[in-house]
Amino acid sequence: MAFCLKNSRNIINNLKSKVGLLSLMKQSSNCCYSSFLNHTNHCHFLPLTATSQFVEQHKNPDSNSHKTGPFFVFQRFESTTAEKQIASVPNGEDNQVLDFPGGKVIFSPDMRFISESPRVHTLCYRVLDDNGQLIRHSNFIQVSEEIAVKMYSNMVTLQTLDTIFYEAQRQGRISFYLTTIGEEAINIASAAALTLDDFVFPQYREPGVLLWRGFTLQEFANQCFGNKADYGKGRQMPIHYGSNKHKYFTVSSTIATQIPHAVGAAYSLKMDKKDACAVTYFGDGGTSEGDFHAALNFAAVTEVPVIFICRNNGWAISTPTSDQFRSDGIAVRGQAYGVRSIRVDGNDALAIYSAVHAARKMAVNEHRPILIEAVTYRVGHHSTSDDSTKYRPSDEIEWWRMARDPVTRFRKWIESNGWWSSEAESQLRSSIRNQLLHAIQLAEKIEKPPVKDLFTDVYDDLPTNLREQETLLRETINKHPKDYPADVPL
Repeated sequence: MAFCLKNSRNIINNLKSKVGLLSLMKQSSNCCYSSFLNHTNHCHFLPLTATSQFVEQHKNPDSNSHKTGPFFVFQRFESTTAEKQIASVPNGEDNQVLDFPGGKVIFSPDMRFISESPRVHTLCYRVLDDNGQLIRHSNFIQVSEEIAVKMYSNMVTLQTLDTIFYEAQRQGRISFYLTTIGEEAINIASAAALTLDDFVFPQYREPGVLLWRGFTLQEFANQCFGNKADYGKGRQMPIHYGSNKHKYFTVSSTIATQIPHAVGAAYSLKMDKKDACAVTYFGDGGTSEGDFHAALNFAAVTEVPVIFICRNNGWAISTPTSDQFRSDGIAVRGQAYGVRSIRVDGNDALAIYSAVHAARKMAVNEHRPILIEAVTYRVGHHSTSDDSTKYRPSDEIEWWRMARDPVTRFRKWIESNGWWSSEAESQLRSSIRNQLLHAIQLAEKIEKPPVKDLFTDVYDDLPTNLREQETLLRETINKHPKDYPADVPL
């Protein structure tokens, strides 16, 4: 999500500007993110072929380019020829059409290269401004009071859960943790727009989807503490949740492997004629993996009901998006593979809800894949093993925490509707905190899984080599008991 905030009337000149993540959000900046998104409040998906549309709509880019505000800008390659040769189909007798197996091919005597950078960058759909107020003429899916309050309550719960479990890790009570701070809207709003029949293939920063589906705070605690009640029997790292009941596939640390899995599941749903889709989440770093590209092509060719949701939060651990790709973000990649796509303000819960709701309808009814790029920011460290202040400035993090918090923005909206109050806020936060502390205390007291569970659930009959390993492990524990946890039953 490498943005450049420069108030320029010439987009082409911006291609020469230096990439920076929101220009560190300096107060001296003359253009703000919200001013850009205020002009982009209609839920429009990128068509499968849009070059000619861009040309027609923006023949005079200078006239409105100063209104577009921040966008993805890369200066590594400064075009001198292709930039002026935006693809078009001239009319003339010299043009011939070839019926090619992959579609019609139109010949032209003009040598034209497709520009590596579009003149007009993909707009970002939003509904609420930074103050939680509806943008005039916004096109969005109406949300009832019941759903809106549940969405907000879940966002607060997720925020509180992250705070308390992060502190528990720092106290040495669990070994690892990873937060979703700054990305609560993507978690909860997307989950609210799906149905419980849809299958979820998460990365590792989507516990809010599982929370929305009914996973209890005690179940979260059991997994993080790896006790006997953990569905994974303590064999996974903390935050690697999974639930068959909630159609939430177990988290895997390996980046992007879940993306082609989701496409395969969607193909199965299509063959079985199910009224459901598969949904997969991943970060901007995941799009740098080959699995992402193979999955999009696979989905487009097989025409399956799958929704790809990319959390473009600007950083793949310590690698900024400016070091990952030169494309105009993520959404345009879908178009290259023939996948309908949209870029959405990931900190706007109403925009996320509306986009995912529309995407699901298209995916299920039309049997087509949809790619959603949710533009957001990872306010927390990558994990408890990371210190993000080593590679990004603290004032940038604080700006996003205070000025762009999705939870605060959504609260302002429900308060303006008369659906929420300060009293309800205090009661909710107090109740959630007490429930979490109780869940942690209980999870710590529950017995750990036995050693034998390390070797079960893969083979029906345990092979000889694993039996030998189990015997050796038991002998080693008995020989060196001080080197192993005393609360793990042999």
